Amino acid sequence: METVQAYYDGSVFVPIEPVSIRINQPVVVTVLDDVRENLTKKTLLSLAGSLSEEGYNDFKRALKDTEEVDVDGW
Repeated sequence: METVQAYYDGSVFVPIEPVSIRINQPVVVTVLDDVRENLTKKTLLSLAGSLSEEGYNDFKRALKDTEEVDVDGW
């Protein structure tokens, strides 16, 4: 089993880092509630296990990017 950090861009889940998953491989996606409201390094560490400072910053930037999606544009 592998854990993949990703964000939802409005139509697909986009991995934050390169992944080694086969095309059409079944996956299970867990959507985290209220992550943006409670976004702290401690919270992310408890959810992701071991998260480097760089990984935390990448994850935080990716979540920020999702705030800029124009939902009316879909």
